[in-house]
Amino acid sequence: MGSLVHVKEATVITPSDQTPSSVLSLSALDSQLFLRFTIEYLLVYPPVSDPDYSLSVRLKSALSRALVPYFPFSGRVREKPDGGGLEVNCRGQGALFLEAVSNILTCLDFQKPPRHVTSWRKLLSLHVIDVLAGAPPLVVQLTWLRDGGAALAVGVNHCVSDGIGSAEFLALFAELSKDSLSQTELRRKHLWDRQLLMPSPARDSLSHPEFNRVPDLCGFVNRFNAERLVPTSVVFERQKLNELKKLASRLGEFNSKHTSFEVLSAHVWRSWARSLNLPSNQILKLLFSINIRDRVKPSLPNGYYGNAFVVGCAQTTVKDLTDKGLSYATMLVKQAKERVGDDYVRSVAEAVSKERASPDSVGVLILSQWSRLGLEKLDFGLGKPIHVGSVCCDRYCLLLPVPERSDAVKVMVAVPSSAVDAYENLVMSPNA
Repeated sequence: MGSLVHVKEATVITPSDQTPSSVLSLSALDSQLFLRFTIEYLLVYPPVSDPDYSLSVRLKSALSRALVPYFPFSGRVREKPDGGGLEVNCRGQGALFLEAVSNILTCLDFQKPPRHVTSWRKLLSLHVIDVLAGAPPLVVQLTWLRDGGAALAVGVNHCVSDGIGSAEFLALFAELSKDSLSQTELRRKHLWDRQLLMPSPARDSLSHPEFNRVPDLCGFVNRFNAERLVPTSVVFERQKLNELKKLASRLGEFNSKHTSFEVLSAHVWRSWARSLNLPSNQILKLLFSINIRDRVKPSLPNGYYGNAFVVGCAQTTVKDLTDKGLSYATMLVKQAKERVGDDYVRSVAEAVSKERASPDSVGVLILSQWSRLGLEKLDFGLGKPIHVGSVCCDRYCLLLPVPERSDAVKVMVAVPSSAVDAYENLVMSPNA
């Protein structure tokens, strides 16, 4: 796809005002081994009758202003000299802004999943492989499409911020791009305070199934590495979500109320597992992020934009996941959520800090919920996006918002080519 996108200009954007020159420690949760990658958002905006090519100038200015309160985004992430985690060297080094054009891609290309997992890779041309090698923690690329639409891709170093925190930054960036903020609004909270999630001795010894290794009985890892992955995209309207809730409750042995997340993630997990044709005794895990801002004591303050989540883990065998139905899988997801309290979070911080604990990939489906981040509302002066997603579609399953359909959720995940037809049939047929 290199020829489909041509980068015209690359500019380092520094904060518009003086910012502190300091070295800031990242928390134990920020420093986890499995978070050392870039979150890559992709927002696509519709054509306008008279494309505003001065938009890039306004975006650069807005980005420069946003980097004043969020100055760590213009620093550089590195290992601490003593090896005890990560830190950000803040010297106002800057973020990177790219402007590009595509003479082939149009907005219609984003109404369906990409043909290949990396089809849209060049919409964020700087792909940071090693986030500790001195690259900017923040990269923004504006690409003008053939039909006058625009794609805005944003890469954020996951060590510096989680999804909620980066979405709050993007909201400020968008508002500044329209110059619509008063000085009072600019004083909104954006707190570093990473010491709040430093490890402390846990009161009890707690188990962490998300970090436990399970046997690979079927060449699981090799299959996902060797077989071509096919991107899939399925939209669940409110009616479909309600049907899943009814199905989970009707078949269940309990009458607790299910959330849309619980039933949808359980249904996607079962469909994915059943489509892969795995041995019945293979242990599978569904890993998903659990926001801990209100689960720790005291609660984290508003505006905390560090990694404030732990990984929830639902675990069972292929046989039980298949035979016991949606209610069983939903119960496992619910129990994984209920397990997380203040002690559990402190225990995770201790495990990832002292033991460098990290999830394995055997039998694992990782799911991340982007549908509640407000990405579909981000207006940088082009209106609201018509597509919200990730730059690349991989085996990391995303729950995405559907623009103009606030009660719908889009599920995007790449599935091995040998399983894609079965997966799509199963995920669209809850009663199967």
